[in-house]
Amino acid sequence: MNRKTLVLPAVAGMLVPLLTACGGTEEQGAIVVGTTDQFIATENSPAPLDPAFAYDTGAWNILRQTVQTLLHVPRGGGEPVPEAAESCGFSDRASESYRCKLRPGLTFADGTPLTAEDVKFSVDRVLKIKSDNGTAALLSNIDTVETQGSDQVVFHLKAPDATFPYKLSTPVAGILSKDKYAEGKLREGFDVDGSGPYTVKAERDGGKVTRFVFTRNPAYKGDITPRNDKVELRSFTDAGAMGKALEGKGIDMMARSLSQQQIKDLTEKPREGIEMVEVPSLEIRYLGFNTKAPSVQEKAVRQAMAAVIDRGALVNLVYGPTAEPLYSLIPSSITGHATPFYDKYGEPDRDRAAEILKDADVKTPVKITLNYTTDHYGAETAQEFQTLRKQLVASELFDATVKGTEWSTFRPAQKRGDYAVYGLGWFPDYPDPDNYIAPFLGHDNFLNTPYVNKVVRDQLIPRSRREADRPAATAVYQRIQKIVAEDVPVLPLWQGKQYVAARDDLNGVEYSLSTSSDLLLWELGRGTV
Repeated sequence: MNRKTLVLPAVAGMLVPLLTACGGTEEQGAIVVGTTDQFIATENSPAPLDPAFAYDTGAWNILRQTVQTLLHVPRGGGEPVPEAAESCGFSDRASESYRCKLRPGLTFADGTPLTAEDVKFSVDRVLKIKSDNGTAALLSNIDTVETQGSDQVVFHLKAPDATFPYKLSTPVAGILSKDKYAEGKLREGFDVDGSGPYTVKAERDGGKVTRFVFTRNPAYKGDITPRNDKVELRSFTDAGAMGKALEGKGIDMMARSLSQQQIKDLTEKPREGIEMVEVPSLEIRYLGFNTKAPSVQEKAVRQAMAAVIDRGALVNLVYGPTAEPLYSLIPSSITGHATPFYDKYGEPDRDRAAEILKDADVKTPVKITLNYTTDHYGAETAQEFQTLRKQLVASELFDATVKGTEWSTFRPAQKRGDYAVYGLGWFPDYPDPDNYIAPFLGHDNFLNTPYVNKVVRDQLIPRSRREADRPAATAVYQRIQKIVAEDVPVLPLWQGKQYVAARDDLNGVEYSLSTSSDLLLWELGRGTV
């Protein structure tokens, strides 16, 4: 029968489930999930699935199924709980020493024992390799890793960090075997070995993966209980092809990313046998700037763009009800959210932008190129950037052009500083305001930006991490957000919603995608709910 869209609301950045999936009798055959994420190995990115390098949602969604971490965020969100660990916690009042005890009898999928030495090896390896992808920044506050016997590990931190348990729950802290991963070198290709709930095999077409096959790992010991024995993740070139596969029963579920038109169609005209689910999302989109590039080096240029761009019109035209304007790096459902860009620049105002440029003696029109990736965030990205270009050109203050590039080329170029202005999205590593600030403004940040504010980097970020009661850090985060609105090293545009669509004989769908867009394949099963 036709199914209406199910909506799962978010409270304080955490998923609050409204539906409870009960265990059902699983049918034979793999559950097949579609994605538009592309998995490509290139000269610039030869090791896309190595935890010491991987730092995008698609890659992490492979690692989360296969590589175990000491902690993980439980169904529905909240604070991390033990996964490979039996127990974890700070062992001092200053939150500078964090101790974990491993579960007894842990092994990798090939039967090799997993010990505290493997945990130490894996973390030390990330810090030693220190890839240019920004991954190591999540663990950069670790001073030393100490093992005590075969089942205890102690992380000694450089400074207090109440968010450290969240960082240990991310794939960058995944536990690896030194028999499979070299200490100082990335593992190239698409092979992944770990101790997680599944093992994985990749089917390739040249340097690109077309399908991952996840098989339940009988040696797994941890906090997760898979509801299936096998899942296939198939990569589609676009949302249209993925949608046709779902309607034709070639796949059971399509995850990220559905197009805005698909969401609209499935909402207004439900398909027989297909159920669409809206799940809370913490995704944001923004413009980033190479603040040393001549065209945007002057702060006034970036401020003028902030004053001219009409977020509301952009969202209404391109994304409709699937997004909303964002006036801060921290989205509205996360503690510490404020609206500093609206407070400073107000509604779009061409005259104010002109005044900002005139006061800084900037000649107009300012020539800029808006760079975006053509294959990483969905079909609407091209329209989004054309809309931004039209808004800027209409002001007569900017001479703007757009350029689209495939992700495999775009990301390395962005890290090198080739683009003065570029568009990126952010799916948080963990649902805390720290993860919307440090990856952009901290040491070894994800953007590899030349922008440095020492007050933010060296004083405010460390101060915010001392607060175990995270709402107590709100004042610090609001101060940081005001600095960002003043200097405009990044320009927030919108925050989005996320949807999945599935055949109606599949259950657990509402839990299969977290607020951070983590794909939790173990939640999927067949049978009655």
